[in-house]
Amino acid sequence: MYAVVRSGSKQQKVAVGDVIEIDAMAATGDTMTLPVVMVVDGDKVTATGLDKASVTVEVTGRTKGPKIIIQKYKNKTGYKKRQGHRQKYTQVKVTDISL
Repeated sequence: MYAVVRSGSKQQKVAVGDVIEIDAMAATGDTMTLPVVMVVDGDKVTATGLDKASVTVEVTGRTKGPKIIIQKYKNKTGYKKRQGHRQKYTQVKVTDISL
């Protein structure tokens, strides 16, 4: 059994025991539920009437994504700008998928 959940503006496919990274959220050790978009159980696919369905996750830690370098340059003006960014993520472990 697996489910497609929404976290922020992204959707991810999860199963029980998976560890996924979502945008920075709650503190370590907390549990929370993620909204379900679709549930697949063998040959049965459920995509409607999921208001009662939920995926319970446990927060395991915080991480950062890869460093992204942003460079801007304009020819013949002497303008150069360099900036870096690392997105903050929260690692969560899927503990339960309920319908």
